[in-house]
Amino acid sequence: MNAEEVNRITLISFGSFDRQLLQLLVSSVEKELSLPVDLIERRLDLSLFYNIDRRQYDANQLLQFINEEYGNIPGKIVALFNVDLFIPILTFIFGQAYLNGKTAIASNYRLENKYYGLKPNKELEKERLIKEIIHELGHTFGLIHCYNPTCVMRSSTYVEDIDQKGQSFCNKCKSELNSAPQDED
Repeated sequence: MNAEEVNRITLISFGSFDRQLLQLLVSSVEKELSLPVDLIERRLDLSLFYNIDRRQYDANQLLQFINEEYGNIPGKIVALFNVDLFIPILTFIFGQAYLNGKTAIASNYRLENKYYGLKPNKELEKERLIKEIIHELGHTFGLIHCYNPTCVMRSSTYVEDIDQKGQSFCNKCKSELNSAPQDED
């Protein structure tokens, strides 16, 4: 496999995402990470990952499935969903990634204003999803949470945390990202 195939990102859409939103996600990720981004659309029976007691979807199981089923795709992979994700220690999460791995997942479910009693704001919700995807990709490249309040790698437990940070890496994280070893899948 050549370096061009490995140094790329694939977004896999699982769900009903507007075509313009998907193109915005592709261009935003390409701009921030300076890597080519492919987009593919797939279907998946999400009931396999549904936890009836929590009425949410198990992010750990979903991430593991994506890694096993789509891990042969060159480069980094982010699977996009519109379901309520959880991990056992948190009430909900926006995304999950394997640190220094190749796969991540992100969901726009909890990024929508309606879950917080606020008026719809599609532009803000798009910005949140872009930040979440870039954040999870940062983890796949080995970045951990950052304490810089405007860095995209700042931890985001609540949607307000996402709103307060930017969609770019701070200088420290950018430097670590640029010095990270490249995949050799």
